[in-house]
Amino acid sequence: MTTELTELSVAARSAAPDEATVLADISAILRTALEEYGLDDAEITLETSFHDDLELESIDLVTLSAQLREFYGERVNFAAFIADRGLEEIIALTVGDLVGYVVDSLAVAEVG
Repeated sequence: MTTELTELSVAARSAAPDEATVLADISAILRTALEEYGLDDAEITLETSFHDDLELESIDLVTLSAQLREFYGERVNFAAFIADRGLEEIIALTVGDLVGYVVDSLAVAEVG
């Protein structure tokens, strides 16, 4: 994990962040994953599709799940997030969908 992601991880553990903070965190995580494809400069917004825009495959989502767990700990369970979704829904998944899930998960963890 890069120093930048480690520093973000420390900040993420201190409080339940807002949507903009989570988007920045997830964008940093994605940029690290996209480096190997030469796409680390891709624009990442709430509307960005994992499949169509970032061209991520299922194995990339498994990697993303591990990175989210490393970054947020047990508070965010990506596998549970996609478990109830059908294939069409997973293909249509956007960064905004994930950001919303993470914000909600962190808020619940903060209260709990």
